[in-house]
Amino acid sequence: MISKKIKDLVESPSAGVIRKMFEEGAVLKQKFGAENVYDFSLGNPDLDPPAKVIEAISKTASEECHLCHGYMPNAGYQSVRAAMAKKTSIEQGVDIDFSNVVMSVGAAGALNTVFKALLNDGDEVIVPCPYFTEYDHYIHNHGGEIVRVKTKADFGLDSLAVKNALTEKTAAVLINSPNNPSGRIYSDEEIQALADVLTEHGKKTGRYPYIICDEPYRAITYGGKKVSAVFPKYQNAVVVTSFAKNLSLPGERIGYVCVNPACPEAKDFIAAAIFATRILGFVNAPAFFQKVIEKSWDAECDYSLYEKRRNELLKVMDYAGLKYAVPEGAFYLFVKVPDGWNDDDMAFTNHLKKFNILCAPGSGFGGKGWFRIAYCVAESTIINSKEAFKRAVESKAD
Repeated sequence: MISKKIKDLVESPSAGVIRKMFEEGAVLKQKFGAENVYDFSLGNPDLDPPAKVIEAISKTASEECHLCHGYMPNAGYQSVRAAMAKKTSIEQGVDIDFSNVVMSVGAAGALNTVFKALLNDGDEVIVPCPYFTEYDHYIHNHGGEIVRVKTKADFGLDSLAVKNALTEKTAAVLINSPNNPSGRIYSDEEIQALADVLTEHGKKTGRYPYIICDEPYRAITYGGKKVSAVFPKYQNAVVVTSFAKNLSLPGERIGYVCVNPACPEAKDFIAAAIFATRILGFVNAPAFFQKVIEKSWDAECDYSLYEKRRNELLKVMDYAGLKYAVPEGAFYLFVKVPDGWNDDDMAFTNHLKKFNILCAPGSGFGGKGWFRIAYCVAESTIINSKEAFKRAVESKAD
């Protein structure tokens, strides 16, 4: 028999709701035609990878060095780790050595590696809501408990809420900026306030929780907004990220972990992350795409199309009479369920399907009463959904 725990998770109404919507969309497109279905379910970046990445793929594929497809150290090729250290040094404003980097199988693999390295059974990870739905599973995978805390009304980081949730079992605070699903970017002031709260807690208890920064959307920002550097503000900080979103490579599963070199236990952390990479069965990040990323991590990208789509989508929401949080980055819009639905986002997203609109319910993100629209889709899908959204909002529930 399969695990009862896994069976219960699989059969839960909220389990894999985004993927389920995506699969339902494929069925609807066959039935009604793709142009008549408005699928906003999956955050699958639809911009093509930049030319520099394509060139790196071609060049890497033509290399014929001995053992070029063989094992390397579990942490990854040293030259690739050095490139990621350079990238993170630029982003964080501190000098980082390759020895502080471990290559990973995407950001998801990076997070599982970090939690395996950090968590003892019963340890707690504080997560501001709303948050990426898979965090629950990643934390539970390694014996941890997720502690959800509310954000401010504008989805900004609430350091007081974090402070009130801290216990001696708190191992980490996991933040995602720009945030999936709200698109919120946490400000320098918010990050500094969080660092101050954790420093105070560490002085009292002797345990300084890690700040884990999940940053696959770091480069996708609007209006000149910048993602705050955490390393200069707090020693026990780690970045996990990937090239899935910024370079449109989600299927290639390439990312990395980088620990703050100022962390007192940086060497132990990296050793644990390397060991975790091995025993989780990843063994190492994909060799081919390690080499591709080494050649192309700094490729110039134009995200203006995402911003244009965001603006078009805001017009659609205004026309339909829907309220929303204006995203500062990423490619998601978090929208309030209309009045009259008692904040039942599951019911409302099911209602939207009657109008061939597919969106993810907010409850799966810890955001009851909201739903998420992924606007990494064709502009025509956004524009043509205008009347469908209007009819859905004006229509009554059965």
